[in-house]
Amino acid sequence: MPLSPFHLAIPVHDLPAARRFYGEVFGCREGRSAAQWVDFDFFGHQLVIHEAPARIDAAHRNPVDGQAVPVPHFGVVLPWEAWEALAERLRDHGIDFVIEPGIRFRGEVGEQATMFLLDPCGNALEFKAFRDIGQLFAR
Repeated sequence: MPLSPFHLAIPVHDLPAARRFYGEVFGCREGRSAAQWVDFDFFGHQLVIHEAPARIDAAHRNPVDGQAVPVPHFGVVLPWEAWEALAERLRDHGIDFVIEPGIRFRGEVGEQATMFLLDPCGNALEFKAFRDIGQLFAR
């Protein structure tokens, strides 16, 4: 099945800070907006940030390949070179990573590059890449 863009709406308690983060740090093109929400082109997908009371708790973690992965989280699977470029861009912006860019499941089925970070409102994001995209759902 060909991939279709996803639509994801997330809560943010500081709309101006989140707007700057997604627009400036990631370089996402802004789409429609209103006083309480903003659409972004998030790597070809529609991400909408909605102003909401603070309630995010990224403190819950589950172990994955020896690392504590924040739950919930969302993200995008990128081509390897785009993942490397994004990691460098995020470093250039001084982003504090929850999990530093690195390789997970090294030498195993499903080997992948991954990194985790939080937006200014505590939403956890993961970006990953596979040298072999056929490994995306491998077991």
